[in-house]
Parts: sequence; C-alpha cells; structure tokens
Amino acid sequence: MTGKASGKASVGVTGGVTGKASVGVTGGVTGKASVGASGKVMTAEEVAASLESGMTVGIGGWGSRRKPMALVRAILRSPLEDLTIVSCGGPDVGLLCAAGKVRRVVAPFVTLDSVPLEPHFRAARQNGTVELTEYDEGMFMFGLLAAAHRLPFLPTRAGLGSDVMRINPELRTVRSPYGPAGVWYGAAGRGPEGGPGRDAGGDGDGDGDGDGDGAEDARGEGEELVAVPALTLDAALVHLERADARGNGRYLGPDPYLDDLFAKAAARTYLSCERLVDPGGLDGPPQTLLVSRMHVTGVVEAPGGAHFTAHSTEGGEHGRDEAFQRHYADSAADPEAWAVFADRFLSGDETAYRDAVRRWHEERVR
Repeated sequence: MTGKASGKASVGVTGGVTGKASVGVTGGVTGKASVGASGKVMTAEEVAASLESGMTVGIGGWGSRRKPMALVRAILRSPLEDLTIVSCGGPDVGLLCAAGKVRRVVAPFVTLDSVPLEPHFRAARQNGTVELTEYDEGMFMFGLLAAAHRLPFLPTRAGLGSDVMRINPELRTVRSPYGPAGVWYGAAGRGPEGGPGRDAGGDGDGDGDGDGDGAEDARGEGEELVAVPALTLDAALVHLERADARGNGRYLGPDPYLDDLFAKAAARTYLSCERLVDPGGLDGPPQTLLVSRMHVTGVVEAPGGAHFTAHSTEGGEHGRDEAFQRHYADSAADPEAWAVFADRFLSGDETAYRDAVRRWHEERVR
C-alpha cells in the first residue's frame, strides 16, 4: 500500500509522511511544533486545519464504538481530500467516503455493528471510487505495532493460507532464522558450550523436531511467516472519555481497542474527549490511562464527540444511538434522502449538529 502525500513530504512503504516532521523515540512530533502543556488544547476545526490533503490518517475506535466523530465531522467541513484512512472502520469511514475525502481505506472491516456493512463504504467500493487494502484483524494490529516500534514490518502467521495473500499480492513472506519454537533455553536444549541450543522438540537430540532422531527439521531454519508492513500514520485521531490538558487520556469502558497503537504509530496524534480535566485529575486504575501525553499533539474537549457511536460514562456503558444510526443507514440508501440528512445534520458546526440531533429525537416522540 502506498499512500499519496503532499509534495513537501516523502512517503514510506505504508504511506506515512516521513519528511515533514521528525519523530522522537517515543513517537511524539519533535520537528513541526513544540507544544507546551497548556498549548495542546485545540478545537476540532484547528485539528482539521492542521492536516493536509494526501495524508495517511488513522482513526481509533472499533466499528461503531468510541469513534472520534466530532473530529471526523470537522474534516467533512474542511477542504481536505485524497486521504488514506486506516481504521477498524465504522461511520467514520462511511462519512468520509460519502464526502469524497478518501482515496484508499486500509481496514480489517468497515461496519456499523448492528448494520453489518457500512452503507456509504459499500457504495464507494461498488462504484469503484475508493481503493481498499483489506487485512486480517491480527495483521492489522501487527501493522500498527510495527509502526509503533518504528520497524519496517513484523512477522505473523495471520493471513497464511487465506485469500488475504491473494488480494494483497504486494505482501511478502519471510522465513524465521530460528526453529519452530524460537531459541530454546531449557536444559535439554543447551549446546556443547552451555549456550542456547535448538532442541525445540524437547526430546534431547537438539534438532528441534521432537522425533528423537537428531536429524534437522525438514523446514530448515524455521517456518514461513507473513511480513506485515508497518502502518505508518501521518496523524491519528482517537476519542476517549477523559483527558487532561497535557494530552494524557483515560478510557472508561471494557475495551481499549487499538487506540494506544494508533497514537504510537502516528507522527502526531489528536485526542478528543468527553471531558477535559486538570493535570492530575485522571483518577482511576493506572491501566485505564491508555494514551500518554508524549504521543499527543492536541487535545479537544468534545462532549458527545463520539455520537452516534457507543462510548462509556462513569456510570457504565453508553450505548450507541441506534435510532439515529438506523436513520443514518436508511438515508444512505437513497441519494435524495441523504441530501436531506446531510443538510440537516452535517451542514453546520458541532453545536449545530448536537442541536439537530436533539430536535430529531424530540420529533420522534411527539
């Protein structure tokens, strides 16, 4: 997959901009701007204005769950186009496809959960207006993990023997330099010098195949694995329930999804949150502190910023707005109905969006 970028930047194998901003060991942007603690607080419009057409943008969340929809809607209102979107896709991908903002989608799926296939994404694929790189979920995670560690690829068994390799002919395989279980440090596997041996089979003959005959495994050095390329991102957009002004983010729900990997895989990360607190105000178990300030360029306080996707609150899970999601999906099926939907809900800013949704719900119960 090669992502198209602006003329000011060079593009790596996965499409990430590598020339504009320098990235430190931890993944924070060190070249474009130096942002102090108080200077990280931004608006959604400022986030959209900081992006450029042709970028590779990762979007956190999972399907129709905890998506940074306020930031996505800000991109809809911007002149951005020709984007490569990397996402466990949901309505974020659908809305951007409907608005003509997307050149390529990199995803393991694009779904609304209760609606199996996102309707705008389906239409874009059927009409041939958007390219697709489709990975297995495990491969997708390894691609983000490779980018997070600044590696060109990571090996995995995921994808072997499947159509993933057929529909992605650019994927390559590598052969492990070790036996099937790696380097064995058990007593039976020690070499004559007392160093690591190769008896992964555990039968004491040192050949690693477990049959006791001392002959080399037929697979030679090791098994063949898929080399998943790094999904390097120019920018990542994630939404969490709580964040502080320094850019630390906490999630309240049962699942972190892949949001921490998105943040680490990106040259810059923008974090929207339901509520912004003072530094030191992110109470809770340390494992819920999902995103570190060292990876975050900007923070946006966006109450209801995940709507209509699901997110959590202090009191528990806040389910997605299923009625509105159904209205969205039904409208997407008809061009005239979609034009009415877009004019009512997507033609103004975020405040106008929330007001329009509130009025729509009031009309439904009359």
